[in-house]
Amino acid sequence: MVAWYEKVAGLTPVHYSDGAAWLTNDEANHRVAFIAHPAIKKPVDKSTSAGLHHTAFEYTDFDQWLDNYLRLKDEGILPFMSLDHGITMSMYYADPEGNGVEIQVDAFGDWAVSKEWMWASREFAENPIGSFFDPDKLVEAREQGLTKDEIHAGAHAGNYAPENPPADILLPEVY
Repeated sequence: MVAWYEKVAGLTPVHYSDGAAWLTNDEANHRVAFIAHPAIKKPVDKSTSAGLHHTAFEYTDFDQWLDNYLRLKDEGILPFMSLDHGITMSMYYADPEGNGVEIQVDAFGDWAVSKEWMWASREFAENPIGSFFDPDKLVEAREQGLTKDEIHAGAHAGNYAPENPPADILLPEVY
């Protein structure tokens, strides 16, 4: 888990032992804690059970976000779904225990603006999930010279849809 979160979210251990690890990707003492206790059992039907769906980590720069996708793809780590929510462009990964991890970039480049749009937009109220996209199609669009805003508009409009979009937004079952 520690190695996976180091690769995917840039988290590094502040304290690491046989039974626990506390990781951060900023100045905080920790952002994520992993505990391995003998009494903890693997979940049953985690993908369809109520509870935490995902945590989110954000890139402030569209190109860095898309480059991160390529870096993880080279490591064999692929998102199980990718969505343009209007407020963010998001790729969702499953960690080794099946927890969802969203790697996103704010579509507006300004949290105050995206919060306002999320709160006030009829478009978001009617479709908070957004449109599925194929990350490789975004890479191709960038290589063709399209800007972040052009790619975002196209993704949100469904122009970069995957050949076989997910049937739902459930987490994949890893056990």
